[in-house]
Amino acid sequence: MGRSTAARPTLARVAELAGVSVSTASLAFSGAGPITAETRDKVLAAAAELGYHGPNPLGRQLRSGRSGIVGVVIGDQPGRAFRDPVAVKVLDGLVDVLGTEGLGVLLIPGVRGAAAPARADDGTTPAAPVPAVDPLLESAAMDVAVLVWGVLRDDATLAALRRRDVPVVVGEGGRVEGAPLVALDDRAGTALAVRHLKELGHTRIAEITLPLDAVERSGPIDAARLAQADRTSTRHRLDGVRDEVEPVISWETPASLVEHGRDAATEILGAWVPETERPTAIVAHSDLLAAGAVIAARELGLRVPDDVSIAGFDGIDLPWLSPDVLTSVHQPLQAKGAALGRAVLGVLAGEEPTCTTLPVELVPGTTTGPVPAAVRPADAQA
Repeated sequence: MGRSTAARPTLARVAELAGVSVSTASLAFSGAGPITAETRDKVLAAAAELGYHGPNPLGRQLRSGRSGIVGVVIGDQPGRAFRDPVAVKVLDGLVDVLGTEGLGVLLIPGVRGAAAPARADDGTTPAAPVPAVDPLLESAAMDVAVLVWGVLRDDATLAALRRRDVPVVVGEGGRVEGAPLVALDDRAGTALAVRHLKELGHTRIAEITLPLDAVERSGPIDAARLAQADRTSTRHRLDGVRDEVEPVISWETPASLVEHGRDAATEILGAWVPETERPTAIVAHSDLLAAGAVIAARELGLRVPDDVSIAGFDGIDLPWLSPDVLTSVHQPLQAKGAALGRAVLGVLAGEEPTCTTLPVELVPGTTTGPVPAAVRPADAQA
């Protein structure tokens, strides 16, 4: 038999026992409103006596017109996103701020590649198109959406949220009208890393990049592909490199994972590359890509930094890379997440949107050093 609802405690019974009105009892649970601490304690004591745990959250949502949920678009499938310490630290900072205000978080995967039509099993008849956005974007209740890694030029995620009139907060992306932006000075930071390598005498500098757009691709970048760069953080870091040097080769990766950095560096530094043409330094768009490059160099029998210098971007802790410590451009990861959280609170409070740009700094490690003596100009060796 189902449990009878007749005996279940209600807010009205709590108010009666506490000797207050129902509206006063409601304010005691909401944590807001002009009631004294003594009255709140009296209401909570009555609730405890009756076994009442608070108003129905769905009813509260209906009355306030808010869900109490913030949608966080993480830009990748969760299994892959949570392998990246950068994403984890940013989410830590974001959740810390939202949690203090009683807001919940709904994690939503971002664009899942291009929305090209799939093929039927016989390879001839087009089947249903591949969804460009997660279904949660079309239906889940949320008061604000945070686009942690920005927006693309024709962004299906942003379009879905706009159709529903869900306000957005943008991280590391282009400006979106009416939306606050939390940006990063990553162009200047990447230029710092390249300048550091140049000051060490390197001129043959290669680049390992983050994905240029929603298409997951691995391979060298030519001028035509470079012109297609759509992700803001990638474009900034591409520009930062080119502010200082034209890389001898630029290799695109499908995601910021160690294995992708390893694969790229294996192609860039492989035995089939003549020693006189092999890059003496690599600048990677992320620390995980740079760590993969260090692993590839070791596997190829190259010494880091004696034979090849490697620099990254992010400033994450990689103890498993020991004894190497990456030279890296450090960004304030947790502070970036906290800034996104404060921007959400500003949206909910009806504040005017602002743009916050966070600074970065170059922190030298053990993975960069002087250009190998064998390739130094004669006057530099004298």
